[in-house]
Amino acid sequence: MVKQVRAARTRQALVLAAAEAFAHDGYARASLPAISKRAGVSAGALHFHFPSKDDLAGEIESVAARRVEELAERCRSAGGSALGVLVAAIRQLVVTFANDPVVRAGFALSGDLSRDGGATVLDRWHGWVRDVVAQAQRTGELTDGVSPEGVAVAVVAATVGFEALGSRNRDWLSNERMVEFWACLLPRLSAVPGPDLAGVPERGTAVERDAEQSLAGL
Repeated sequence: MVKQVRAARTRQALVLAAAEAFAHDGYARASLPAISKRAGVSAGALHFHFPSKDDLAGEIESVAARRVEELAERCRSAGGSALGVLVAAIRQLVVTFANDPVVRAGFALSGDLSRDGGATVLDRWHGWVRDVVAQAQRTGELTDGVSPEGVAVAVVAATVGFEALGSRNRDWLSNERMVEFWACLLPRLSAVPGPDLAGVPERGTAVERDAEQSLAGL
């Protein structure tokens, strides 16, 4: 039992160390010796758990994808309009970028051209966003003429952009940036704004004032 606990802790330490290295240096530049040193474990222990750097990257993508799905579903289970759920999920995801190197690395790996592999996290996030936007269209929340797939593409691209820019400058992950983003996008999308739509700065309406107060809690 003690050995199992130690093995699990070693594995977690390696995943965290690799995530920090991949997020900061990129997949190609991150080395296994540097990762084992960062984790405080021997090279032998690293290879016991993860025979290759690609195995480590795959584990990070799997963990990150699971965390993103859990985050997104918590936002969905909280209820509210589909667009409100979308805004809440992106707000929480950007906060997670600032605090969780595994999730940040998962998105970074999905867009890293130096690695031959899938885009697990990005593909699942795209699928979830597409599903929520399609729901918004079915419930009449989208403005006429707005393409659900176009919205999904814009949102996913912006998410990747926030991760990439925020990895170098945390200001991109701030509340102010979220306000600016949704202030530009949400009025174009929303046909029937509701009180649970957060993400736009105050512009005079009760809905927008509620949104500003919600964002202030980030």
